[in-house]
Amino acid sequence: MTKREIRFYTVADYLEEEQWLRDQHRNGWKITRMTPPCFYYFESCEPKDVIYRLDYRNDVVEDETYLQMLKDFGWEYFGKCFGWHYFRKDADVIESKEEGELFSDDASRVDLISAIVKTRMIPLAIIFLCCVIPNFWRFLSGEFTGPWWTFIGIFFAFMFCVYVYLISHCGSKLKMLKDKYQH
Repeated sequence: MTKREIRFYTVADYLEEEQWLRDQHRNGWKITRMTPPCFYYFESCEPKDVIYRLDYRNDVVEDETYLQMLKDFGWEYFGKCFGWHYFRKDADVIESKEEGELFSDDASRVDLISAIVKTRMIPLAIIFLCCVIPNFWRFLSGEFTGPWWTFIGIFFAFMFCVYVYLISHCGSKLKMLKDKYQH
């Protein structure tokens, strides 16, 4: 038996996504693949406690050395989506807290967050500042007239709200995680 779930996680919600995938596996659903932007495909399996971890490596394809290293530590690689690499490991083979983590230290976690900010948050902010705000302002100032321009103005008003939410939500959450890992 298979199922498809629709879930949306921002780049800052990767810890919640890991927990959700773990809960799915505990309930007898093993993820088989992800399809952007938010489709998860599962197959029925024996309920089991499996730890899921995500690593963001936007600039790296499936590097064999990287994957082999994680495989040597017991991690099963099963896919990538939007720069995120997905791994899992049976919880019953983990003997220490460190064995249940992909990253061995907080500096590596900070590097992960920095990579997310550089490759996702900064481009998001640039698009917001250079495209969304100017066009939304043009709409508010009355520069657009007619039914077609009203539709475009509403679209940019919607995009303005989405971008404000994403930038504030992801920015504050990533900052909080970075501060936590930097002690």
